[in-house]
Amino acid sequence: MGTVRTRIPIGLYAITDRQLTPPDTLMASVEAALLGGAVMVQYREKSSPMAQRLAQARNLQSLCAAAGAPLLINDDVELAKRVGAAGVHLGQTDSSATEARQRLGDDAIIGITCHDDLFLAKAAAAAGANYLAFGRFFTSSTKPEAPVASADILAKAKSFNRPVTAIGGITTDNGALLIQAGADLLAVVGGLFGGSPEATEQKAKTFQRLFASHHPLF
Repeated sequence: MGTVRTRIPIGLYAITDRQLTPPDTLMASVEAALLGGAVMVQYREKSSPMAQRLAQARNLQSLCAAAGAPLLINDDVELAKRVGAAGVHLGQTDSSATEARQRLGDDAIIGITCHDDLFLAKAAAAAGANYLAFGRFFTSSTKPEAPVASADILAKAKSFNRPVTAIGGITTDNGALLIQAGADLLAVVGGLFGGSPEATEQKAKTFQRLFASHHPLF
């Protein structure tokens, strides 16, 4: 399998969303998540003009760097390169992990969506993915048509020796089940964002308490 050099943190993985973190609240929302303990952030925005995306990504990179949390860009290797982000998250129809690694370097974080498929996970690990993402596990407003994953795939995926990420409909009420099943990261959108910055910070703190209570290595 491909060699990975970058250590991935354990905990809450905050993912932005155009509806839940619009431009006028994006920075305040992400800052609140970081204050609450989010260990990694993904900037996911594909439809805004490039100039706006570049400005937002640069601002988020500065914010995350100050907090000591990696910023990943969803499905845009060039944008990640331009703003100095820690890496990218790639779907099955996005750029290849090999191409991303060549462009971003050996220390970049590359995460890959594996849905509910261990064969996809094996291929991702072989290509040098730093973490493997599975889901959705619950009903999701941001990914309503994503295939449903079963929690037992998280433990099975440990055989690939990569951190395992769970995504899809995760809340502070159901997150513990996935941590206990083997999740090292909970990638959360609607279960974190959409309210006030104060509410986001409190939710982030609750997610981190779940890891403190249920993850063996936290």
